[in-house]
Amino acid sequence: MAKNVTMRDIAKKVGVSTVTVSKALTDRDGVGTELRAVIKATAEEMGYTYSGIGDGIRRGRSYNIGVIVEEHYVDNYTTVFPFYMKMYNSINKQMSQFHYSVIMESITSSMLSERRMPDIVTEKKVDGIIVLGQMKSDYLKLLRENRLPMVYLDFYDRTMEVPSVINDNVYGTYMLTNYLVGMGHRKIAYVGSIDATASILDRYLGYYRSLLIHQLTMTEDYIIPDRDEEGYFIDLKLPADMPTAFVCNCDGTANHLMRQLVAKGYRIPQDISVVGFDNYSAGIDYSLPKLTTIEVNIEEMTKNAVELIIRLLKGEENLGGRKVISGKLIIGESVARIADEA
Repeated sequence: MAKNVTMRDIAKKVGVSTVTVSKALTDRDGVGTELRAVIKATAEEMGYTYSGIGDGIRRGRSYNIGVIVEEHYVDNYTTVFPFYMKMYNSINKQMSQFHYSVIMESITSSMLSERRMPDIVTEKKVDGIIVLGQMKSDYLKLLRENRLPMVYLDFYDRTMEVPSVINDNVYGTYMLTNYLVGMGHRKIAYVGSIDATASILDRYLGYYRSLLIHQLTMTEDYIIPDRDEEGYFIDLKLPADMPTAFVCNCDGTANHLMRQLVAKGYRIPQDISVVGFDNYSAGIDYSLPKLTTIEVNIEEMTKNAVELIIRLLKGEENLGGRKVISGKLIIGESVARIADEA
């Protein structure tokens, strides 16, 4: 008999979906009596065991984990769509080793304003939730009231009640800005709406830390918003006194900026240097120079998020706080060395 038989194996043999197998084995509604008996008999015949997390099925678990994300993060026209879809796919892959399926539900603006919970929560379709990307605090508070095991991924909340996994955003932009300074740049601007997300703010703080350490002046118009309240790109308002380099909060913004600079007649990197963050290639304009950026370790971040949710499902408590995952500096072709003005 197979040593590690999964619900997917049973579903394939019976010719039904994994969800149907889960319902049959947990005696939930939605499966006929005869089919339920066939599924249970097949599971026993194949040697399906309830080891580890699997014994939770006796307690009526759905064997589904929910990933909820604000709608604008997974809209094709937002700056972060490729990044968050890559994260979701990695979560799916990581969860499969624990024989869990993943259900994503996007949270619309009307759900936020009406304080309406996701269907996967109200209909008890999931055993736990990974919240992907920052969400409004009052809505997160409502989610916590459902008492489902929960992990935040790619953001954290000041209360630290919920365990979270984030990239080391501060140190990432600190490295990027240090690299620009090392290449002779002294007039360096930051592109990102710092009140939009904790990640953008933290990346700004890393940039600012580097300026302080190198005793460089930052003017107010060197902080350039890049998106509206819904997370969509806006036209960038460039300063009158142009910097020699821009630190962008993500690769999407960096490419948006480079296209705008090229349209105004600037050459990159000969006239202006640009760095990004995340190192994702989807939607990138390959006519532009390859970006110098920070590569976010998506696999390690999702691995840690999945490990946390599994530990919560096993009944572990007091897992609050942040798990910080380091990124890697990737040197591209978007930065030029200039004469040191110091």
